[in-house]
Amino acid sequence: MSRTAATVPIIPGFHPDPSVCRVGDDYYLANSSFEYVPAVPIWHSRDLVAWTQVGNALVRDEQFPAARAGDSGGIYAPTLRHHRGRFWLITSDVGDPHGGQRLFRADAIDGPWSDAIELPELRGIDPDLCFTDEGECLVTYCSWTGGPSAVWQAAIDADTGRVLDPPRLLWGGTELGHTEGPHLYRRGDWWYLVVAEGGTERGHGVSVARSRNPRGPFESAPHNPVYTHRSTEHSVQNVGHADLVERPDGTWAAVHLGVRPRGMTPSFHVNGRETFLAEVDWVDDWPAFRPSDAIPPAGAWDVDDRFEHLHPRWVSPRARIEDFAIPVRGGLEVRDADGAGVYARLQPLHWSAAFEVDPEGVDSVVHAEIRLDDRHRVGVRIAAGIATALWTVGGAVVELGSVDATRGRVEIASVASATGGPDDVVLTADGRSLGAIDGRYLSTEVAAGFTGRVAGVRVERGVAIVRRIAITES
Repeated sequence: MSRTAATVPIIPGFHPDPSVCRVGDDYYLANSSFEYVPAVPIWHSRDLVAWTQVGNALVRDEQFPAARAGDSGGIYAPTLRHHRGRFWLITSDVGDPHGGQRLFRADAIDGPWSDAIELPELRGIDPDLCFTDEGECLVTYCSWTGGPSAVWQAAIDADTGRVLDPPRLLWGGTELGHTEGPHLYRRGDWWYLVVAEGGTERGHGVSVARSRNPRGPFESAPHNPVYTHRSTEHSVQNVGHADLVERPDGTWAAVHLGVRPRGMTPSFHVNGRETFLAEVDWVDDWPAFRPSDAIPPAGAWDVDDRFEHLHPRWVSPRARIEDFAIPVRGGLEVRDADGAGVYARLQPLHWSAAFEVDPEGVDSVVHAEIRLDDRHRVGVRIAAGIATALWTVGGAVVELGSVDATRGRVEIASVASATGGPDDVVLTADGRSLGAIDGRYLSTEVAAGFTGRVAGVRVERGVAIVRRIAITES
């Protein structure tokens, strides 16, 4: 695949549902994180193209009790905004028994972020936060209460979370259905409601409606969806869930999600939904999207970590890393944590991941692995001096091969497919082959869900020292 702006994400890997805001010359962006914690990665850029992760917003159980989140559960579709010197973040926790939205605030982008202000009256997903010039704070979100995938809205007191008026139906969307991810903006005399529609699969797209009033009524654009790659041969598919931002020079852009499927039909995406950039022109007071001409810097996503400290890229499903892992001299000490591990999102299409791990004691068991979810993973288990490649698909575990492992060095690599899949995943230990699998079995098209591949280490029993994890594009 050629490296062009139309095919290269600005934030690759499992980074879906991007939301962006500008403060002066600086841009900040947040992504969905689902069951992984710390939750909601936060990014900074000066040009909307080169991004650096500055932290994660939700780092405490009081903000997001991750233990209750199942695979592809947890934190959905945050909206990040800045208003009168303060950052605001609103999101959905789909495991919340109250079923409402959760609002957070911070004086600085790298936190600390407040505990959640819960909005149980606003039941649904994908909330947007909009501060009007008249001083109102409007929450716009999607709910199935009044019909399939409708957009609802209510005014709130942002400081307390008090809902100031009953939720009202704002817009029913178009015939594409599956309306979600609403964002509300003002440009001139018009208010624009930008939504995702068509489902977050191959039919995904961006639709828009406008009104003279942020409370509606909204009229649909005559040419919806205004942006989609559905029914095309474009190498980036599922595009949608856009968030717009105005640059200091008055031009507009949008961040949006997309996937890079590969292999034979129906094609398979393995990195998850990634963040892309589009330019936004205004034609007859409607937004018109086109892929950006900017190309992100090459090699920006390589990892070589010896764990002197814990970089914000490292996450774990449902368990906070600090509860079971601690940096020590010579690496990261990781303990058995009931299936949790320390992982980073895989970002290149083809990559090589090298692991140096030392089980502590003869009874310790450690896995270096690629994970899509609990039922779909592949890796190398090191126990009692033996390295065994294990492949889990649909919960069934297959042993691929074993070798003596005197040094605890494992390599897992993504290479070009020999079978029509998106790639082949090849496993070695101490330089000796343990086998390979067809990468389609670690894809969303097979496993379902909303996440993507991550690479890391988990301890099945006892304690292990993770000396190094290096992930490079190949």
